[in-house]
Amino acid sequence: MEKLGSDVKCLTEDLLQKQWTDYGEVIEKLFSEVSALEFAKIPNLQLAECAVQLWNWAVTKNLGDSLSKIQQAKVRHVACSLLYCCEPENPTEGAIRKQILMASKTGRTWLECKNPQMADNFLRLAVKSLETLYSQLMTRGDAADSSSSKADVEKDLLRILSCQAESALAQGKNQEAVAYIQRCKDMLQRLPKDTAYLSLICYNFGLETYNLRKMEDSAFWLSQSYDIGKMNVKYGPGKDVLAKALRLLATVYLEWDCQKFQEKSLDAVNFANKECASTSGLYLKIRILLRCGAPDDHIRAGVNEMLESQVPLDVCLSIVKLLMAEDREQLSFEFLKRVCQHFDSSPDLGNALVLHIELLLQKGKELLAKQKIEDIITGHHTGKQLAPQALTSLHVMLWDQGSKHFEAGQHSDALQWYNYSLSFFKSGQMEPNLARLQRNRASCFLQLQQLEKAKEAVKESERCDPGSIFTQFSVYKIAVLESNSEKAAEAVNAMGLLCKSSVPSKDRLLVSEISVSYLLSLAAQMALENGQEETAMKALDVLCKNSDDPAQVLTGLRCLVRLKIAADKSTEEMRDVNLDVLLPYLKLALQTVSHQPKTTAEQFTEETNWFRKIAWNSALQCESCPDKMRDFFVLSYQFSLLCPPDRTLLMGQRTCLLMAVSTSLELFRKSPQYAQAEELTLALEYILTCWEVWKTLKSSGNVAQDPTESLLLLYEFETRAKLNDPKVETILDSVLELENVETKMLETMAALAMEPPAYFPQLCKKALRVALSLHKKQPQVDLTNCSKCVHSLIKLSLPSGVSEVEAHVLQEVWDYFEEALSIISAAPDDFPEMETLWLLTQAWNTGILLYSLAQYLEAEKWCGLSMSFIRHLGALQKSYEKQMSGLYSEILDKLDKAKRNLMDN
Repeated sequence: MEKLGSDVKCLTEDLLQKQWTDYGEVIEKLFSEVSALEFAKIPNLQLAECAVQLWNWAVTKNLGDSLSKIQQAKVRHVACSLLYCCEPENPTEGAIRKQILMASKTGRTWLECKNPQMADNFLRLAVKSLETLYSQLMTRGDAADSSSSKADVEKDLLRILSCQAESALAQGKNQEAVAYIQRCKDMLQRLPKDTAYLSLICYNFGLETYNLRKMEDSAFWLSQSYDIGKMNVKYGPGKDVLAKALRLLATVYLEWDCQKFQEKSLDAVNFANKECASTSGLYLKIRILLRCGAPDDHIRAGVNEMLESQVPLDVCLSIVKLLMAEDREQLSFEFLKRVCQHFDSSPDLGNALVLHIELLLQKGKELLAKQKIEDIITGHHTGKQLAPQALTSLHVMLWDQGSKHFEAGQHSDALQWYNYSLSFFKSGQMEPNLARLQRNRASCFLQLQQLEKAKEAVKESERCDPGSIFTQFSVYKIAVLESNSEKAAEAVNAMGLLCKSSVPSKDRLLVSEISVSYLLSLAAQMALENGQEETAMKALDVLCKNSDDPAQVLTGLRCLVRLKIAADKSTEEMRDVNLDVLLPYLKLALQTVSHQPKTTAEQFTEETNWFRKIAWNSALQCESCPDKMRDFFVLSYQFSLLCPPDRTLLMGQRTCLLMAVSTSLELFRKSPQYAQAEELTLALEYILTCWEVWKTLKSSGNVAQDPTESLLLLYEFETRAKLNDPKVETILDSVLELENVETKMLETMAALAMEPPAYFPQLCKKALRVALSLHKKQPQVDLTNCSKCVHSLIKLSLPSGVSEVEAHVLQEVWDYFEEALSIISAAPDDFPEMETLWLLTQAWNTGILLYSLAQYLEAEKWCGLSMSFIRHLGALQKSYEKQMSGLYSEILDKLDKAKRNLMDN
C-alpha cells in the first residue's frame, strides 16, 4: 500500500511540475493507480496535499480548456479519491466541507461525461459527508450559527439529490429518480428559493424522456415541473417557463394518444395560454383541435383567437395550410379571406394572395384562381406590387400551370398562363427568367402554327439571354422550320460551345431536368422529321463530341454512320468524302465502346460488331486509297478485340492485319525517303500481331490450304530486308522449312533481297539456287524459268572488276554458265536468242578480263566457254563466229608463247 501511495505521489509531482503538451498518458496512469485503492484508508498528509494540489491544478486547466471533459473527470476522480483515502478518524468541519465540494463536483462531471454509474459513487460519498457535517452541526452550542449552517447543508443536499435523480433517470431507473425528486420537493418549504431550480430540473427530465418517446414518464415530469413552479409564485420560474412546460405537456398528450388524452391535452394548452399567451401556444391549440376532430365552430373560435392576438402573417398562413391539409377546406378559405382583410395594409400581403391562388388551383378552381391573378396584375400596374419573394413564388406557380397544360396538349391555355407571368415584366427588361419565359411562349406558338409570333418570342429570348443553350435551341427550331440550314448550323454550333457549361436546374424547356444530350438528340430528330439530313448530322456530330453518356454517344454515332452511308451518291469523289468523315466517327466509337460501362454481354457484342462490320465494309471501298484502307482495316481489327473470340472472328482479324501490312508496304513504296522507316515499322508491328492470331488459328483447326503463313513470311522478309534487319536471314530459313515451298515465292524473295534500300546478295543467290533446284525437280522442267534463275545467279556472281577476280568466284560463275549451257542445249529451237547472246558476251568479257591480267590459261578457258554458245545463236552465229575467231586465235597464240617462255626458263 505504501508503494502504491509513493507511485501516486510521484505521478502527481510529475504532472504538476512538468510543462506537458499532452497530459493524457500521466492522467491515465494516475487514474489506474488510484482506482486500485478502492477508498482504502491511508493516513498520509502528503497524499492529502497531493489531492488538493491536483484539484486546484484541474480547476486551473479547466479555465484554459487544456483538458477534455473526460480528463477533467478523471483528475477530479483521482483528487477526490485521495482525499477520502487520507481522511482522519475525526475530520474537521473544513475537511468535511472540502470532501462535500469535491465529491459533488466529481459526480457532476461524470454525469456530464455520460457515465452515471461512476457518478453514483461520488454522489453517495457527498451525501455521507453531508450527514457527518449535519451531525457535527447538531452538537454545537451556538443555535443561530447552527441554523444557518444547517440551511447550507440542506441546500447542498438538494443539489446532490437532484444529481442522483438525473443519474437514475439516465440509467432508466425512473422510480428512483421520482423518489429523489420527492425528497427535494419536501425540502422546498425550507428552501423556497430553489423552486425555479427544481422546476427546471423536472422540465429537463420531461424533455429528455419525450425525446426518448417515453410519453408516460414525460407527462409525469412535465406535470411535476408545472406543479413545483406553482408552489411558490415569488421564487417560481416565471409564467413564460411554466407555459413552455404546459405546451410540451400538451404536445406529449397529443402524440401519445390524442383521442384518449384529448381533454388533458386541451387543458394543458389552455392553461399555457392563460399563463402566457404565445403564437406557438395558439398554433398548438389549433393542431390539437384538428387532430381530435373538433367541430368547425371550435376551430373557428381558435383561429379567431389567433387573429385577435395579433399573430404574424406567416403563422396565419401556416394555419391556413394546416386547415387545408386536414380537409377543412371551407374553414381554410374562410380564414384566408379574413387574413387578407386583416393584413390588407401589410407589405407581405402578397404572400397571402399567392397562397390563395395556390389553394384554389389545388382544389381545381382554375377560374377563381385566374380572377385572383388578374386582380393582382391590375394591382401590380396601379402601385400595389407584390414583394419580390411573393412574386417569384407566383411566377413559379404560373409556369407550372403553363407546363402542365402544354404537356396535356392544351397549348392555348398554356400560353395564357405564360402570358400572365409576362405581365409582371417591364418592357425591355433583361434577365434569364424572361428568356426562359419567352422560349416557353415560343413553343406554344409553334404548336399553334403561329410561326411569326414564335419568331418574335425567340428574338426576345435571344435579346435577354443569348448565352443559353436553350435559347440557341429555340433559334435552331425556327431555322429548321424555315429550312434555313445556315442559321440552323450556326445555332447548333453555338449549342456545341455552350453544352460544356453547367445548366441551371431551373432552366427547363417545358420538361423537367432536361439534359443537354437529350436536347441535341431532339435537334437531330427535328431536322430528320423535316427532311434536313445535313442539319441532323451536324446536330448529331455536336452531340457525339460533347456528351458524357457513352450509350448516347454510340446511338448518335450509329445514326451518323447510317446517314453518311445513305448520303453516298456513288460517285468516286462523294464516296471518298464520306469515307473521310466516317473514319473519325469510327475512331470515336472505338474509344467510347472501350470505356462503356458493360450492359449485357449480348448488347455489348452487338454494338461492337456493328461498328466492326462498318469499318470492314468501308475498307473494301478504299481500293485507290491505301492509307484509308489500312485505317479502316485496323479499326475493324480493334473492334474485333472487344468481341468474344471464335474462329470466324479470328479469320477476320487475320485478314484485317494482312491487309494492314499490305497497304503499309504499298505506302512505303510511295512515301518519300524520310517517311519510309515509319511505314515499315508499322508494317512489322502488324506482322508480329498477325503471327499471334495465326498461331491461335492453327491450334483451332485445319489450315492445310491456307496461304497465311507463306504470306506472313514473305511480308516479314520484305519488311526486314527494307529495314536492313539481320533477322531477314532467319525468315528465308523458315520459308525453306515449309512443306511445299513455291518457286515463285523464292524468286520474289530473291528480288526483294536486292530491291533498294535492301541489299542482301547472298540471300538472293540462296533463294535462287533453291528455286532453280525446285524447277529442275518438276516433272515438266520449265527451262525458261530455269534460265531466268541462272541469269540472275550469273549476274549476281560475275566479278565487276579486277579486285573481284578470285578463283572461288570464277568457279561459282563457271558452274552457273555450264548450267546455262545445259539448259540451252536441252531447250527447243525457239530459246531466246538474246539470252544466249547475253551469256556468250558475259563469258567472253570474263575471258578478256583475265587476258588483260595475263591469266592466259583462264582466259582461254573462258573464251572457249563463250565460243560454246556460238552454235546456239542461230542467225547471228556466223557474224559473231567471225568476230570472235580472230581474237580467240590471238589469245591462243599468246597462250603458246607464254608456255614456251615458261619451258625456256
